[in-house]
Amino acid sequence: MYDYIIIGAGSAGCVLANRLTQDSSVSVLLLEAGPADWNPFIHMPAGLSKLAGNRRINWNYSTAPEPALDNRALWWPRGKVLGGSSSINAMCYIRGVPADYDAWAEDGAEGWDWHSVLPYFLRAECNSRGGDSLHGDAGPLSVSDLRHVNPLSHAFVQAGRQAGHAANNDFNGPNQDGFGLYQVTQRDGARCSAAVAYLHPARPRPNLTVQTGALVSRITFDASPRPRANGVVYSVHGKGFHQPAAREVLLCGGAVNSPQLLMLSGIGPGDALRRLGIPVVADVPGVGENLQDHLDICTLQHCTQPVTYDRLGDLRVAFDYYLRGHRGAGTSNIAEAGAFVRSRFAPDDRADIQFHFIPAMLDDHGRHRLKGDGYTVHACFLHPRSRGRITLASNRVADKPRIQANYMSDADGFDLKMMVECARMSLELLAQPAFDAYRGAPIYPAANELSDSDLVAFVRAKAETVYHPVGTCRMGSDDQAVVDPALRVHGVAGLRVVDAAAMPRLPTGNTNAPTIMIAERAADLIRGSTVPARDNPAKR
Repeated sequence: MYDYIIIGAGSAGCVLANRLTQDSSVSVLLLEAGPADWNPFIHMPAGLSKLAGNRRINWNYSTAPEPALDNRALWWPRGKVLGGSSSINAMCYIRGVPADYDAWAEDGAEGWDWHSVLPYFLRAECNSRGGDSLHGDAGPLSVSDLRHVNPLSHAFVQAGRQAGHAANNDFNGPNQDGFGLYQVTQRDGARCSAAVAYLHPARPRPNLTVQTGALVSRITFDASPRPRANGVVYSVHGKGFHQPAAREVLLCGGAVNSPQLLMLSGIGPGDALRRLGIPVVADVPGVGENLQDHLDICTLQHCTQPVTYDRLGDLRVAFDYYLRGHRGAGTSNIAEAGAFVRSRFAPDDRADIQFHFIPAMLDDHGRHRLKGDGYTVHACFLHPRSRGRITLASNRVADKPRIQANYMSDADGFDLKMMVECARMSLELLAQPAFDAYRGAPIYPAANELSDSDLVAFVRAKAETVYHPVGTCRMGSDDQAVVDPALRVHGVAGLRVVDAAAMPRLPTGNTNAPTIMIAERAADLIRGSTVPARDNPAKR
């Protein structure tokens, strides 16, 4: 009997496993569907270009056909390995801005305002530049400046200044706006995933058991007046187990897997569950709803000089990286430079567009390899109004859930207008003098001078996810919320959702650092620094 069972060894699960087992009297079982993070391309930062097609460490999801995107089914890679998506992402360390978290609190996530969450960001971070009021210098998660920067990345930052924007050497400082180089979750030139930062140091503890290759099919409950989670059913190599939990089950599957497992366990919209023959434990209609993601448009251009990373797949890069002690192009996160800007449509004091610059041609997530050399500008609208949902395809965990992202489905068409603005601003940046020495022919779109209708067609044909799904087990106290501000699932006891699914809204930027923050704070909530329970009669 374990005190806690953690489902999912991604960014949040690794944090919880470390923090909870700091108490030697507490026992924890951590279950991960994927394998250990042994693949050397996980740990060499530029190796992420080798990981895109690796199905062994990727859930390899796809959305349902998206009506606003020419009915394309978009590929959604999600990490299926120790460290989760922090083991396959581009390592950009971005927290968002204070207004993001103050908005969470205003939405009913009491205790998640900026003043309350900042200490947990600081607790997690070990910044190579040192600590101050906005940065930690003693946490498990190493945050560093890039060891290697491509000249094209410097050109992108210069182009931003030529276009009238500010420079910014710290997107997590007092002001987020501007162009600069990303800081990355790396330690000594190697990826610092949540597994490296939190899980590996905790593995020797006798009170922590880690089981990889463990696919959880459902959470089990006591049949008391109020159902209480008492364990999980999972399988390893086809052999089934029921493992009881003495205190709590902690669900850390992410924005896709967490709502899927809740529904398979009988927690979700009651009528939909009954239609699939799933006994209803708690009728919680918000499970799977409120899905949000950053839609991204890539603008590609040929490069006239052979300075790009289009040949990074060459094994010579890996040999150079390891022989030189984590130096050279192998240390690049590929998305070296970026920016946060306020478009002419920005309604408040937050950036509404984020850029990631890639000194390589990146089409279809790198799965479509193009000949020659080139570079790519990613641009995403940070605060989409559209909402999607996750639903079950069947009552079997082996069947992937249905992902309906519903991109650009908002009634007034604002999301589409912003995506067109993203494309237009990308073209403006690529036209700046900083790129004169490198600029070749346009690739996507195929021309530099386009009308609004041309840009609309371009967005519909080429926009993709930038890997930031959140919100499907939303935190709050209203009838559509799934968890309360202590991350406890409404309608049952002994069960919490601790991951990006609990976010009420997307933050202004990448989602990995906020997910780690959520888990850091959840560890305190679980250990006894409690948030008062808000009993919602509608959830009884």
